[in-house]
Formats: sequence, C-alpha cells, structure tokens
Amino acid sequence: MNIGLVLSGGGARGAAHIGVIKALEEHNIFPTHIAGTSAGAIVGALYAAGVPWSEILIFFKTIPLFHTKRFARKKPGFLNSENFYDDLKTFLPKDSFEDLKKPLFIPAANIIDGTSKIFSKGQLIKPIIASASFPGVFTPTEINGKFYVDGGTLNNFPVEPLKNKCDKIIGVCVNPLKTVNMKDLRHSYSVIERAYKIKVAAESSNKFPDCDMVISPQELVNYSTFGMSNMEAIFNLGYTSTLTALKENEELVKRLSQT
Repeated sequence: MNIGLVLSGGGARGAAHIGVIKALEEHNIFPTHIAGTSAGAIVGALYAAGVPWSEILIFFKTIPLFHTKRFARKKPGFLNSENFYDDLKTFLPKDSFEDLKKPLFIPAANIIDGTSKIFSKGQLIKPIIASASFPGVFTPTEINGKFYVDGGTLNNFPVEPLKNKCDKIIGVCVNPLKTVNMKDLRHSYSVIERAYKIKVAAESSNKFPDCDMVISPQELVNYSTFGMSNMEAIFNLGYTSTLTALKENEELVKRLSQT
C-alpha cells in the first residue's frame, strides 16, 4: 500500500511535522510518498532522504536562521536564500530528487508569472529553498532562469501530486487560523496579514476531504512563524496531536500499519 504524507508550510511551526513522523513510526506507519511546502518541504526532503526524525529536529533547533552572514546584499529580501544551501547539502550531498529513498513533491511559486510549479526531479536543494523562501523576508530563488518564492503563496497544502499515487493520505496542517477580534486589527498591515492567513487557511482546509486523516493542532496558533526558540514545544505538540488522531482512527491505523 502506498501511503502519502502531506506537510503544510508554517515556518517554525513546521517542527510539529517532526513530531508527527515520530508518532507515525511508533505505530509502524511509514509513508511512501511525501509532498511538502515551505517548512514542510524541508522536513519532507530530509525524511525522504532517510534522515531520522531525531536528526531533523536537531537541524531545526540549530540552524542559525537570522545570523548576519545570511543577510542579503542588494537583493529583494532581508535574508539571502542562497546562504542556506550548505546547511541542506550536509544532509543531501547528491542534491538530487532521484537520490531520495521516497518520492518527493515540492511546490514553489513563480514570482514573475504567478504560477505554481511542483518540483519532483532533478536538482533538489534549490526547490527546497525556494519553497521555504517567505516573500519579503527571503530573496527569491533562481532555478533554470526563473525566480521562485514560498510554495505556500499558492499551494500551502500540496495534496494534488499524491492523489493518484497513494491508496491512503495523511495530511498535516501546522498553521491553523487564530481567533481574533477587531481590536487585534489596529493597523493596515495587520488587516492585510489577516486576509492572507484567511486565504491560506481556507485553501488548505478545502483539501482536507482528500485525506484519510488530517492532523492540525489548533494550539499551534500560540506560536509564531519565526518563533525559533519554541522548537521542542512545537515538536511535542505535533507528537501528542498525532497520538490523539491515531486513537480516533483505529481502523485506519490497523490498515496502514499492516503494509
């Protein structure tokens, strides 16, 4: 049986994906196909390469995201996305989709023509970086003469490439929509940000019916996209939420664990 795993974007909240993987493996569930956006692309790529969940967690905890060596110079963004290449090259030395142990699908948004592209073959690291390049913070990533940014801009929950390849699909969404009121929206930028979050949340939740099980911890609203100091708490939340979901889907778990 082919088991698909969809990993949404969500910045630092992506550490919850690692907790999900740990819980699945403890129940003898090993996804065969992975699709991931942004932080989900990073976790998905490392997992598809055979990196243990414990090492993926260390990677998330130790990568110096805002180190001065990463600042962009004369480029459209605060952080130069190219400076993350070597961090990933350590774990992905052959820099190739074909070298992975599991099929992987990574969406990124073309910042020029506004289209979404799903990468699944050829060079691997640049598509990962592109998919995780939050617009305005990270510089766009050039791939074959085209420039890409965060895959979540157009596809934050990439279930599409798995639908015709997998018998069962597990979805993980790590950016639930936070409850707010008007006093929280005091500035124009907060209204714009809220509108963007509503769009992303709606587009993701509309795809949940395509999955056989969805894990989306609401408690993640308490953690910010760039809250890098909360990795352990976010990881544990992903783990415990998955344990709860598995208990609620016992029949599905039996089928998945028999493969």
